Amino acid sequence: MERIRTGDRVVVTTGPEKGNQGDVLAVNKQKNTALVSGVRRVKKHTKPSQDNPGGIVEKESPIQLSNISLIDPESNKPTRIGFKTLDSGEKVRFAKRSGATIENP
Repeated sequence: MERIRTGDRVVVTTGPEKGNQGDVLAVNKQKNTALVSGVRRVKKHTKPSQDNPGGIVEKESPIQLSNISLIDPESNKPTRIGFKTLDSGEKVRFAKRSGATIENP
């Protein structure tokens, strides 16, 4: 089970983007990176093609999972993530700051 999933609201904890918040667009488990909306935007020069007019395109760049933290649903502050098994046998994520269960996006 993953700690950070697509659709989670996260905050950047280190680096020049520290403090910025965004939603996770994609997670790459092999490289331990995530794409976060509005964070680490880079400019990419693209050649024109039939589908694309070309020019300078601004897009998100991957960020290490160790540099982002999930936002607690109750306190809106960064929190660590734990796992627990409910009585029904379902494994769920919870915020260690408040103990609140994190809903699956």
